Amino acid sequence: MERKPTRLPRRPPPLMSKTSGVWPVGLGLLVVLCFAGLPLFLALSRARPSLSDVRRQMGVMVAVRDENPAATPPESSPASRDRLLGGLLSPDIGGSACLSRYQSSLHRKPSPHSPSPYLVSRLRKYEALHRKCGPGTLFYKKSLMQLTSAYSMGLVECNYLVWTPCSASHLGDRMLSMASAFLYALLTHRVFVVHVTDDMAGLFCEPFPGASWELPAGFHVQNLTQLHRGSEHSYANLLQAKKIMTDDPAGVRAESLPSYAYVHLEHDYQQPDQFFFCDDDQTVLAKVNWLVLRSDLYFTPGLFLVPQFEDELRWMFPARDTVFHHIGRYLFHPSNKVWELITRYYTSYVVKFEEKIGIQITTFAGSKVSSEEYFKQIVACTSHEKILPEIDSNATSSANEPVLAATVSKAVLVSSAQLEYAEKLKAMYYEHMTVTGESVSVLQPAGAGKQTHNHKALAEMFLQSFCDVSVVSGWSTVGHCLAGVKPWLLLMPRNQTAAANLPCIQTTSMEPCFHAPPSYDCRAKKDGDLGAVLRHVRHCEVVDHGLKLYD
Repeated sequence: MERKPTRLPRRPPPLMSKTSGVWPVGLGLLVVLCFAGLPLFLALSRARPSLSDVRRQMGVMVAVRDENPAATPPESSPASRDRLLGGLLSPDIGGSACLSRYQSSLHRKPSPHSPSPYLVSRLRKYEALHRKCGPGTLFYKKSLMQLTSAYSMGLVECNYLVWTPCSASHLGDRMLSMASAFLYALLTHRVFVVHVTDDMAGLFCEPFPGASWELPAGFHVQNLTQLHRGSEHSYANLLQAKKIMTDDPAGVRAESLPSYAYVHLEHDYQQPDQFFFCDDDQTVLAKVNWLVLRSDLYFTPGLFLVPQFEDELRWMFPARDTVFHHIGRYLFHPSNKVWELITRYYTSYVVKFEEKIGIQITTFAGSKVSSEEYFKQIVACTSHEKILPEIDSNATSSANEPVLAATVSKAVLVSSAQLEYAEKLKAMYYEHMTVTGESVSVLQPAGAGKQTHNHKALAEMFLQSFCDVSVVSGWSTVGHCLAGVKPWLLLMPRNQTAAANLPCIQTTSMEPCFHAPPSYDCRAKKDGDLGAVLRHVRHCEVVDHGLKLYD
């Protein structure tokens, strides 16, 4: 079909609210006067003033990061860290209802990445929208009635995005797609609703104050988990059946559009589905009251390719490689049941170590590299990059040697479905001394009791996020993103028979990879290389055709 581009004027930056970080004029003048009077204060002082004296004279609080941990003042101790994550979290949810919400920061180093005042402002506005229109509200019940009609309705109070999981996808992939879907809802002023299937029940706390994000029973669209590419209400099918037209997107009336559309963004999607990332299509989709979306991909980089979203995304994320770091910490809080698993293991086995190294290994059935070769690659990476100390092959370790012989203690937390990697690493450091004299303990959390696979997976993700350094295989992403660190990436071998020559590299972006991006370039109106369209959207280090956000 012929698709004509629509050029939209670039909007000016939004006016910030009073809470968005912009100082009132009077306060700015006061600070200028304080600085002007500072030399006089210094001159009249009998002794050189301390930093705290200067702060008191200026009348402002200044946060100082001391590089010497021993000199860290009491107010910078873990017990007083920023529980609201720089304003990312709202304080309007009780702590006992979700212990992890305000306690996760106690187990992580403070993030070097602060959310922008504009993102904080947009999240507070979204929370107000969710309280007004979320499940259980009068507006939600009224909006459900629209689904009984064949068409959407114009001038409605609330529009919705329903996220539904892929049945075969791993929890990490679900979290990545949920974060992308929530960001899309934020950009399009939709209410984000989650279809919580049985295997996801009891995993997460409610992230929004005052209303639930769970899709209630009795939703008018039946069999959400059975929607697929080519379903009657899929966006691609609606385009091909000409039930949705994009020739004149601005002139399309809501009353001519279906009451809902299914957006299929799984890895098997095809070109008509990929038009979702085109500007004209987004203009039309904005007029559909209900969208149902399913994906097993981190499709956030694709949203950056939509021209009408560019300004909003730039204001929300001045540092483009922090999107999942902020959205993930805002959305995902383990339930009290899962949090108990996490904290029990962390306080019993991990917290006592001076340095914590996370290694997350994912292998694939199609790989022909033996586990022995891959283990050699892991050891080569960690030793060459000084992540873990080398062993002295001529000196054997003895259980009778005093613990005080170690200069530094390191914990290595290994997460992998293949237990052999942790066992081999544990044996290596148990049988031999390290050349530096450091002690290394290898830990691998095991499933506890009747916990489900997803409970264990979520617990491991958060334990990985408490580590100081991350080493990951190409498809392991969530833990280091929550931690806000750039991981060491184990490179995939090119010939599929031996380990990679260069064992690992440190990534320049901590963002996840969009592993199956569209091939259609909406701006050029033809297939093209989407990794060459924008400076901050480029190809991933491991998946050549994938897309990733870079700062």
